[in-house]
Amino acid sequence: MALMTGIAAGSGMLLTGVLVWTLVWRKKETERILELTEYLEKVNTGQDGVLLTEGEDAVSKLQDEIYKTVTELYQTREAALLARQSLAENLDNIAHQIKTPITAISLSVQTMSQTPSPAQLKEIRKQLSRLTYLEESLLLLARIDAGTLFLKKEEVDVFTVLSLAAENLQELFRKAGVSVSIPESGETLITADMDWTMEAVMNLMKNCMEHTPPGGTVSCSYEENPLYVQIRIWDNGTGFDKEEIPRLFERFYRGKNAKAGSIGIGLSLVKAIVERQNGTVAAENSAEGGACFTIRFYRH
Repeated sequence: MALMTGIAAGSGMLLTGVLVWTLVWRKKETERILELTEYLEKVNTGQDGVLLTEGEDAVSKLQDEIYKTVTELYQTREAALLARQSLAENLDNIAHQIKTPITAISLSVQTMSQTPSPAQLKEIRKQLSRLTYLEESLLLLARIDAGTLFLKKEEVDVFTVLSLAAENLQELFRKAGVSVSIPESGETLITADMDWTMEAVMNLMKNCMEHTPPGGTVSCSYEENPLYVQIRIWDNGTGFDKEEIPRLFERFYRGKNAKAGSIGIGLSLVKAIVERQNGTVAAENSAEGGACFTIRFYRH
């Protein structure tokens, strides 16, 4: 009898313990659910909040996944806002860039309607050429942004790229009275698209040429190591203003010494083309004071 009584008492205590534990557990889980609900309410009203995972149970895993999802949504929202702001700025710049040649053409047409002039006709052709370049550049940037620009992956010799780029700019260099120096350093190969890489190099050469005084030289060099192939293009002009260097590759940015009629797209195109081919491009002033561009195509 005593044994049965002891067993009954023990069972009662066990049951009581289970009930107490259950109540405590439910209270704790209820508090965690309320905490989770408050966090989501804060998120929905634009307030900041933090969820701390307390363990390895199902609720903790749910908290962790919700926090990851909310963080990703925040990042997506910020990216969307930045893209929207960038689009607005680009549209404003495009409108400004288009307005200038259209105004010039309109004035030339008005003048020619009263007094026909070969000079005005030349100005119209110049501005039409500028509009054409702007259109082609914007379409190219749009294709790059959309990921629809197809770039070949083939072995390309760096000296050949530099030589062909200089050859295509030969007439411009002659008119500017500037020479080009491209010492041959043996076969150095990169995996890239020949035509688009040459287009990027031409933009850099042209930029250097425009800031080099008559009689000056635009120089090129290239070298390789196990990590990357490096191409340098520099001039013996006045170089960049230091405060402008961080912004040189921004779209529509025109430095203080930009050539008249410059649109501010060339260097941003260079950056887009090079980066699409596992490369980087940077600008600095050389030790001699001129502008220097460095392209690196990484092997992996």
